[in-house]
Amino acid sequence: MRKFFILFGREVACAFRQPLAYVVLFFFLLVTGFNFQAGVTLLNQGDSTTTMVEAFFNTVYFWFPFTLAFPLITMRVFAEEARSGTIEMLMTAPVRDYQVVLAKYAGCVFFFAVLWAPSAIYFVMFRQIVGIDPGTAVGSYVGAYSMLVLMGMFFLAIGCLASALTDNQIVAAIMTFAAILFLFFIGLLSFLLPATGSFLREATYYFSPIEHMMDFSRGIFDTRPVVFYLSSTLAVLFALFHVFQHRRWKA
Repeated sequence: MRKFFILFGREVACAFRQPLAYVVLFFFLLVTGFNFQAGVTLLNQGDSTTTMVEAFFNTVYFWFPFTLAFPLITMRVFAEEARSGTIEMLMTAPVRDYQVVLAKYAGCVFFFAVLWAPSAIYFVMFRQIVGIDPGTAVGSYVGAYSMLVLMGMFFLAIGCLASALTDNQIVAAIMTFAAILFLFFIGLLSFLLPATGSFLREATYYFSPIEHMMDFSRGIFDTRPVVFYLSSTLAVLFALFHVFQHRRWKA
């Protein structure tokens, strides 16, 4: 565990030494702040059954920075080290492959958590100023942030895998963005198909991040998305581990 935490600390330090990290943080604060303001404006238009939590996590202003974050966070994790040659030191260091892979992945998850942590402050401020609970119950907060974490873990794993497959950061970013958009495209089919409980619609719901977030932000918990994201994350990390091992033996 000691070696893992040393590697993890190295990843976090490398991430926050990059100017891109602060550009992304500023961009996120700006867009999420605008998203929250848009939600407040929507609720001020009249009586609505939509809560502030639902309004925040189910708009284009949420999904745009959310999907864009993963290529920016993960594109350099393996690709830049491979290009600069520093990955060779890790491959020859007295650490196991799984420790390197998990430390890099955990560093990405940590940065992702830092990006979204300020959003919780918005809801605290809303309740203090307006005096109204932004969500219908505790379950809406737990559901929304649980889904945020689950989707984030899966998409970050995809980004790390894409970064391990190439030495070019731009190519890694494009591969990550394309894979995430493909999943969103499959999920959008659930909105286009008849709501008759058909097998095809149920299958597309299983892959729909938008519908998952809509349900969980209302406090509606479904084990199917949880199983999907956890199992998919483990599968992608397993593939990432073998790609990293292949590069080690190839080197």
